[in-house]
This record gives sequence, C-alpha cells and structure tokens, in this order.
Amino acid sequence: MKIGSVLENQETEKRISITPDIVKKYTSLGFEIFLSENYGQHIGINDDEYSKLGVKILKDEKEIIGSSDIIVQLGMLSDDKSSVMREKQILIGVLNPYENKDKLEFLAKKKINLFSLELLPRITRAQSMDILSSQANLAGYKAVIESFANFEKAIPMMMTAAGTIPAAKVLVVGAGVAGLQAIATAKRMGAIVFATDVRMASKEQVESLGGKFLTVEGSENLETEGGYAKEASEDFKLKQEQLLSETLKKIDIVICTALIPGKKAPLIIKDNMINNMQPGSVIYDLAAIQGGNSAFTEVNKTIEENGVKIMGESNILNRLPISASSLYAKNVFNFVDNLLDKKNKKINLNLEDEIIEKTLIK
Repeated sequence: MKIGSVLENQETEKRISITPDIVKKYTSLGFEIFLSENYGQHIGINDDEYSKLGVKILKDEKEIIGSSDIIVQLGMLSDDKSSVMREKQILIGVLNPYENKDKLEFLAKKKINLFSLELLPRITRAQSMDILSSQANLAGYKAVIESFANFEKAIPMMMTAAGTIPAAKVLVVGAGVAGLQAIATAKRMGAIVFATDVRMASKEQVESLGGKFLTVEGSENLETEGGYAKEASEDFKLKQEQLLSETLKKIDIVICTALIPGKKAPLIIKDNMINNMQPGSVIYDLAAIQGGNSAFTEVNKTIEENGVKIMGESNILNRLPISASSLYAKNVFNFVDNLLDKKNKKINLNLEDEIIEKTLIK
C-alpha cells in the first residue's frame, strides 16, 4: 500500500499532512510513503529527516499522486494535479464540499473515493480524528495572542504605587472549541472574560472556565443534533443585538468565532455597535474567510473604524504551522487507520461504519 502527499499552495497553506513522528506509524501498518521535494522545509523539516525514516522523496508531484493508493492533503488539489487521479484512489483532506462542489462531483464520477474530514460525525470514536476541534483549539488560542499584541494597554489588572491599571475586558462571540480555548487563554492572561453563544449548553462550559455567559432573555437552544450551532430566529437576533450593543460599550477586545457549517458566517457585530465601542479596542474575526461576524471585516487586513481595529485573517493556523501540522497529521493517521482491514493488510471502505459513510463524498 502506498500513501502520498504533495506540498500545498504555499501562498495560502503552510501546514503539512505527514510529519516525521507519524511516518513510523504508517510504516508499521505496511505503508510506503511518498512525499514531494522540500515537503516540510518551510517549517524546519528537511528531506533528509524523512529519508532516514524510509520515505521516498520525489520531484514529480504528479508521479506521487498517480502512484499512491491514498493521497492526504490539507485542502483540495489543484485541477492540474487532480487530473492524474485514477479510479479507486482515495483522497483525504479538508475538501470543503460547499465551495468545491463541481470539482468533487467530477472526481466522484471518475470513481475516486473522496473523504472530507470536516464532515466527521461528532461521536466518541471519531474524537481522535476530529480535525475541526484540534485546529480550532489552536485558532482560539492564537486569536487571543494576536489581538492582545495589537491592544495598546496592559491585559491583567496591575496595582502600582502610581495607581491601578484595570484588567482588560474581553468578549468571545461563539463558545465552540475555538471560543472556549479563547476564553481559557484570555483568563490565564488576566483578562475579565464574557462570552455569548446561541447554544444554551455552552453556558456551563463558559462558566467553568471563569467566563461570564451573556444570556439573551427567553432564548432557545439553537443546537443541532451534531452539536453545531444553527441559524437563529429574527427575534433572537434582535434581542442578541440589544444585549451586545450595551455590552460592547465597556469591552476592550472582541474575539469572533461564530460559524454555521456550509453557510456564510452570521453578522453579529454591526457597524452601529462598533461606533459605540471605545477607541483603541480590537476585534479579531476568526470567521473572516466565511464573510466575518463583524462589520468592516476584510480578509488578511486590519481595518480601523472609529478608532477600533478590526482584524481578519484567511488562515490563522499559518501562524502556528508546526503545532497545527502535528495535530492534523495525527488526526489523519487515525482516520487512515480506521480505513484498514488490519488482518489482511488492505484498505476496506466499510460503508456501515458511520465515520466512513459520513465523510465520503458521493
């Protein structure tokens, strides 16, 4: 069995799918591994490190794709590279079926098995493969670090002989995995933290981390069976808007993390709310690539509006590529391990397995 991976588009993606510590795990399952030249060079992993572990390094990326039984990536392959794929090959990655619908349909018609890992069911057995959780954890942490670095005041309360500096007040919008990590990180750094979410189940989690949960009066629990947020009613949105408008007047830093799978991100921080914020405040919008939770958000830009900095980034994990690659590579290995019939040392696409069935793009 052969598994391969080629370098991602370096302009948009610095993470890699196979790290040296995972190579031994693949070889123990009977895989030969093929990687493109300089695969991990940009994050400090040279080709020799892979070669010593038995990895075959090839210059021709199309040769890797054409000869591998399984190809593992972060994102979708370019049209040029995917054109050499053949029947019964397996492509695993974050394939974004909502944006790449036509490309994926074309490949599926060629009888290529496409697995998109963001579609994993939220079941206990899939936790070790859950790329959304592992990557969102890092994103929530890094969003706090980046926003604090751009905030021109101290974060914790400081009592000095010259007077007291009050602690910064942080609002986290969306208390999923990224939001909860943002709350925990901001608390550790001495901020006073508030959070809001459409899922009432988040209240207990927020409070367990020391945050104050902002509850919309008469709110309903807007949570899908899979544990994701669903779209709020107009009445809920209006009540949330009123609550946020008042809260934001005293908030220094806002971390936006609210996403609805497969849809445009909900606009939560409106322009009139930003106009009421204190000059010098910072909004870090993790939802920028899906339209943003905040007015004025622009991808990969810092916009200043009424003295408030609004930061949006297409891929914050490019700022933590070593840690993010390490976790992603482990998630992918666990997914591949689940595809194998270990007794006969071959790939077995068992569609009765919920993990396989839910992630396969048909």
